[in-house]
Formats: sequence, C-alpha cells, structure tokens
Amino acid sequence: MAASSHHRAELKGRRIFVVEDEYFLADDIGKTFRALGAEIAGPVGHLEDALKILHDGSVLDAAVLDVNIRSEMVFPIARELRARNVPFLFTTGYEKITLSPEFQDVPLLEKPIDLAAMAQKLAGLIAEQPN
Repeated sequence: MAASSHHRAELKGRRIFVVEDEYFLADDIGKTFRALGAEIAGPVGHLEDALKILHDGSVLDAAVLDVNIRSEMVFPIARELRARNVPFLFTTGYEKITLSPEFQDVPLLEKPIDLAAMAQKLAGLIAEQPN
C-alpha cells in the first residue's frame, strides 16, 4: 500500500501529457492518472494536436507517447519534450519496434498496457528529475 501512496504523491498535481490514438486506451490512461491526482493534457490522437499542446505555453510534468500515431512516428514530440527536460515513456502495439539510438534510454511499454505499472514507471521518472 505504501508504494501506491508514494506514486500518488509523485503524480498528485502533476500535468501528464497523453498522446495516444486508441480512444479507449487513451481514456483508461487518463482515468488512471486522474485517480492518482494528476491533471491530463490531452489525450490527443493526432500529432498536430500534440504540437498545439506543446506550444500552448502550459507546464507539462511528464508524458506518455504512443510511438505510432496514425501511421506517423511520435519522435518530433519526444525530441521537443527531451529538449525541455520533460520525462516521458513510450507505448507500442508492435512487438519489435526499433527505437532510434537517441531514444534507447526511454522506457518502452508494450500493449496491452499494465496501467498500474505505467503509473509507477512515470512516477519514478518524475522523481528522478532534478528540482
């Protein structure tokens, strides 16, 4: 129980950016993080919408990015998040996805996603950020 309360503390009040084109999964991710006290930016299922959120001037504390959004790779979004020091993780529905060397250090979760494990991983990434 202590572990879940710790993750709740790490995510409480944090703004989590969700880029996912599978509606039901995006909805489940949003519900999971809201239940842990986080605010959700999105979810969005198009890269254009993701770019709008990136450029709206709001704070993003972490992100969940589906690698393949409507047949487009999400890497431009990932690069911008990295440049801003916003921690993120990737999700994929493909068994063998090859991440470019620049993203080898980013956690990759395969679908179907264990949402509790995702929350735990994201809380850990946030906790590792320098204050």
